[in-house]
Formats: sequence, C-alpha cells, structure tokens
Amino acid sequence: MDQSPCFTTSYQPHLVCRLHHSIYGPKQSPRTWFGHFSLALIEFSMTQCEVDHSVFFLHSSFGLCTYFVVYVDDIVITGDDSDGICHLKSHLQHQFQMKDLDPLKYFLGIEVAQSASNIVIF
Repeated sequence: MDQSPCFTTSYQPHLVCRLHHSIYGPKQSPRTWFGHFSLALIEFSMTQCEVDHSVFFLHSSFGLCTYFVVYVDDIVITGDDSDGICHLKSHLQHQFQMKDLDPLKYFLGIEVAQSASNIVIF
C-alpha cells in the first residue's frame, strides 16, 4: 500500500500515515466488512451456519423460517416468514445502503424462475 501524496512532505519524508481502521482497498477490508455485516445479522437474532459462514438463518417460535445468503455484495433473503423478511430488510436498510431488486432472477450465474406454485433453477 502506498501512502497518499497529501501525507508526504519534503521536510519530513520519514513520517507515514497510520491507519486506525481498515479502509476500502487493503487486503483485510472484505473480512472487516463481512464482520460488520455479520454483526448486524446476529443483532437481528439470526444464527450463522457453522458449515458455510455466508449463510444465516432464523427459525421463529411459530415454525416459520428466514434464510439469508451473502456472496460478496449479492444477497438472497428467502423463507416462509414474509413479515420477518420485511423486518430484516428494514433493519439492514437502517445500517447499510441497499437496493431491493425484488424477486430473484439470477444469482451467481444461475437463473431462477418463480411461479405461484414452484421455483425452477436453470
């Protein structure tokens, strides 16, 4: 990583800028972002999957489920708890800048077709 030109001076060339937290660009940035994002989901009472850490789930006391999958900057939220999904979206939109692209059509190069009775993956 190179120091920003605005932090270099000709009379003190040995001084450097120290980062107190990661910024977009360093190698640790994705890990820091995912940690922050995971914390927001855990605050919402979601449980992180032990096998795949990018999968989160929430089982309500009424037997309803909400599943959350994150891959880089793509997110899929699904489940049979539509109220829970709406509350989760609202919770995340208060903490992050997000766009709701409505029904899933593509995810990781996989086409998804939905109807009222079924879901087909191509």
